[in-house]
Amino acid sequence: MEKEKREIKFVVMLSRFARPSARVIGRTFSEAAAADSGNLVINFNLPHETIYDGKEVAQVIVPGVAGEYGVTAGHSAIVSQMKAGVLQIIHTDSPEPEKYFVPGGFALSHENSVTDITCPEAVKLDDIDSSAVTANYNEAKRVYDSSEEGSEAKALAQIDMDVNRAMAQALGVTVA
Repeated sequence: MEKEKREIKFVVMLSRFARPSARVIGRTFSEAAAADSGNLVINFNLPHETIYDGKEVAQVIVPGVAGEYGVTAGHSAIVSQMKAGVLQIIHTDSPEPEKYFVPGGFALSHENSVTDITCPEAVKLDDIDSSAVTANYNEAKRVYDSSEEGSEAKALAQIDMDVNRAMAQALGVTVA
């Protein structure tokens, strides 16, 4: 019994030292990834694809759940859940933003001018067919209206409606 208490005490003491060390190591690793050019560096990843890995850009505009916000080099550290909307990437060589529709995800901006963006899917805005969005929204609304209250079908239809409504808004299309 005494031996078990000593082992537990040792583990607790070790954890007090291990946590700060892990933070220091993580911070050192992240700082090595930052660009020396004064630009923002983005890592933009999907589960099945890496869109950008260490790409220097001028700015990224994130559709955060708490509101849309822009990130440039030197931005304070922030972790943000993204809502369905348009993620805009403004490259250093073009004032015209590259626009992606994202259904949600997370953006993590580090103090060293690196921002990591992860989301389940991303589609270039120019590749979205507005008539398909309208048709998908109408079908989701039909399923929603005909589903039993509190059912899984109704919940899934609500998600489909929300995502298609956000896509329609990003495209400038009105859905009813």
